[in-house]
Amino acid sequence: MTEHLTSPSTEAPGVRRPGVRREQDSLGDADVPEASYWGISTHRAVDNFPVSGRTIGTLRSLIWSLGAVKYAAARANESLGLLPPDKSAAIQKASLEVMDGRLDDQFVVDTIQGGAGTSTNMNANEVIANRALELMGHRKGDYAALHPIDDVNRSQSTNDVYPTAIKIALQREITAFCEEHDRLIQAFDAKATEFAGIIKVGRTQLQDAVPMSMGQEFGAFADTLREDGLRLLELLPHLRESNLGATAIGTGITASPGYREAVIKELSSITGLQLTSATNLVEATSDTGVFMLVSGVLKRAAVKLSKICNDLRLLSSGPQTGFGEILLPAVQAGSSIMPGKVNPVIPEMVNQVAFRVIGADATVTMAVEAGQLQLNAFEPVIADALLESIAWLTVACRQLRTHCVDGITANTQMLQQRMLESISVVTGLAPLIGYAAAAELAKEALASHRGIAELVVERGLLDPQKMEAALSAKSLAGLG
Repeated sequence: MTEHLTSPSTEAPGVRRPGVRREQDSLGDADVPEASYWGISTHRAVDNFPVSGRTIGTLRSLIWSLGAVKYAAARANESLGLLPPDKSAAIQKASLEVMDGRLDDQFVVDTIQGGAGTSTNMNANEVIANRALELMGHRKGDYAALHPIDDVNRSQSTNDVYPTAIKIALQREITAFCEEHDRLIQAFDAKATEFAGIIKVGRTQLQDAVPMSMGQEFGAFADTLREDGLRLLELLPHLRESNLGATAIGTGITASPGYREAVIKELSSITGLQLTSATNLVEATSDTGVFMLVSGVLKRAAVKLSKICNDLRLLSSGPQTGFGEILLPAVQAGSSIMPGKVNPVIPEMVNQVAFRVIGADATVTMAVEAGQLQLNAFEPVIADALLESIAWLTVACRQLRTHCVDGITANTQMLQQRMLESISVVTGLAPLIGYAAAAELAKEALASHRGIAELVVERGLLDPQKMEAALSAKSLAGLG
């Protein structure tokens, strides 16, 4: 929408030209499109921050949360006699429209911005004010009837509204991610059951180690992801602490007695979250450590998910000259020059999502560290990094499940042949014949290309029954 913006005008405020309306702030006046719900503060922010090309309107959970905060503030202010019922009702209706997503295209400020989120808060104030004015029968920009700051932003500051909205948005997005993450875990669990009876060679340091079942391998994938799901859910209580009522720096200046308790109660009711008020509002306004905590757990989840995808790519490598133990679904042609080539593109995509999340964690860490005195000015990049990370991880989990894991099959013929030829089974004999003798067997088997069982029988090291029991799948893979 930047193409519709006009330069500051020298005409007096109140003069209307076709297609635009004149608005004024402490810096002067400017024309904004008549049809827009945003106003002069948003106009200046759009001009100042053409950075990422992504607007805050693309962050659905953040916009929903901003609407919820404004809705709660209007109700709290009305209950304290600070806002007339007609203004409160109009603000609440407009805020609900924001929550419902009907005004997302009016949130035009870039996600990366200076000012500690003031531009985002003012974008919300102006959109809600102008929509409320319409609902009251006034024209947009008629701020004498209802004002973005005096009414919509009453008892508030960007410094308590914005971090509260970010925390609510993160709770919504983490919950959605955990649901998708859990579906991926269930997919790996299903494969663990499907592959339970398939014996293969486990590996350490990319070298043959000891036998295991493929079910054990996929079950381990499920459980390592399950741990991260639990860690993510443990974050939610930390995000329920709000500094609403703190206003600028935590002293509560401009907020009336009783507002802090009233707005937390209203916001808890609106969001369905059991929000609590921070014990020390000055500390809560300046400290953004909770965002670093969230980022760290997201990074852990991303790294472990990426490691699993590394394993899937290795296990499926080939199909003729690699590991070739599993077959991934063929979802697209793999080469513009090599006919028939199919690549593990879904795991590769997940790897790249993980790389981005790891980088985002560095961004969040630096932004948290860069806070000064009573405020952290860098919450916009924190919000952008965290919400993008969660959104990308959610999609990555869904695509990995539906386009890869659900369709994985085992190359049973190759696995059976390798087990017949593998010297890894000799470890199961070591307790019965001794380590040195087992090592000699392994060397001879490799040199002669003969099987371990054949050599044991030839040397008379064990009677057939004991050898069969020691080399059974149940014994080798610890399945029973």
